Parts: sequence; structure tokens; C-alpha cells
Amino acid sequence: MIFIYLFITFFQIGLFGFGGGYGMLSLIQTEVVHKHHWLTTSQFTDIVAISQMTPGPIGINSATYCGYTAVHNAGFGYAMSMLGSFTATFALVLPSFILMILISKMFLKYMKTHAVQSVFNGLRPAVVGLLGAATLLLMTPENFSLPSVNPWQFFISCGLFGATFYGTYFLKINPIRMTIYAAIAGLVLLY
Repeated sequence: MIFIYLFITFFQIGLFGFGGGYGMLSLIQTEVVHKHHWLTTSQFTDIVAISQMTPGPIGINSATYCGYTAVHNAGFGYAMSMLGSFTATFALVLPSFILMILISKMFLKYMKTHAVQSVFNGLRPAVVGLLGAATLLLMTPENFSLPSVNPWQFFISCGLFGATFYGTYFLKINPIRMTIYAAIAGLVLLY
């Protein structure tokens, strides 16, 4: 039964997840953590971190890991968990695949029309909002701690966040390098 729910959930996320993988993160977290309780917030945070480090789109990687973890947490073994990975990944990609086949010719024909341009003008702010929501949803005590619980970890985490933002946005440092720098700094300062 979990496979049907996985398919439906990730199909809906794939259908309504505008803005790419980062835009989907808040939808994925809402569904798998808060609605279905397949994963804990800590597990989801770990999945996002792993998804960012592995090659490929973050949305697809997150779906793959969420499908595996959800089925594993439900008490199934390795083979069934792999099927959960496949189900979630396939369901996430399927809507885009179907839509791209259906609209590719029409899009090229009507791309310059006012109606199509208006649709894209309406989607752009929504994508920015989804990306902002994904950022805010990851700012949890599991990632930053709390000043009252562990002030050292809280201030180091906030400092790393600020330094990473400044480095990538203003200094134009490659995000891969910034990820490596932050990992080293976290290892040195928080271990």
C-alpha cells in the first residue's frame, strides 16, 4: 500500500513542483515529513544534504532517497526499499515527461504569444517563493541548533551560512568549492 501512496504523492509533486528541484524541496518535505510521517525532519535534512552532494538533479535525488527511506522505515527489506526508490523517482519524473511530449510542438508555435508570456510572468514569482520556502524550511534546530541548547553550534552554523551566502553571491565563489569549504569548517569547528 505504501508504494501506491508513494507513487501518488511523488506524481503530484512532479506535476506541481515548478522551479526545479530546489522548488520541490518544500513540497517533498511537507508530504513525506508532515503529512505522511514517512521520515523525520532530521532524516529529511540528511537526505537533502546527500542529494546535494551526489551527481544529478536534487529533486530526483531527494525523491530516490525519500522513497528508499520511507519504505525502509515502514519495515521492508533492502529489495523492497529499492523498489520504493524506483517508484518515487519514476512518479516524480513521469508528469514532466508526459507534459513535455504533449506541449513541445505547441510551445514552439505559441511561445511568443501574450498568453504564454503571461503564464511565465506569473510563474516566476511563485518559483522564487518556493525556493525561499525551501530555504526557510531547512533552517531548523536540527541544522542550526538553538542558542539556549548549544550556543557554539548555533553561532558557527549561522556564521557558516552567512559566509557561504556572501562567498557565493558577492564573491562569486563556485558553489562546489563553498560546499567543500563549509564541510571542512564544520568538521574543524564542530567536531
